Amino acid sequence: MVVPVVPIGNSRGIRLPKLVLDNFLVKDKMDMEVTENGILLTPVNEVPRSDWAAAFCKMHENKDDVLDEIPVSGDFEWEW
Repeated sequence: MVVPVVPIGNSRGIRLPKLVLDNFLVKDKMDMEVTENGILLTPVNEVPRSDWAAAFCKMHENKDDVLDEIPVSGDFEWEW
């Protein structure tokens, strides 16, 4: 497929057809790799919260997941 190179400000870019983008589930980011044969574009499929499990494990190891005791409201005077 031949696509035109178009000016975009001081740069140049290509427009990819919507059908191609939809076929590869491209959202808003692509990874670009320059090889000896050309440019390779691959979609970036970020899974929301995919790193949360590791973060929670690290918090547990550091004991950052323990809540301090909550004081009873009658034990102190609130400042407004």
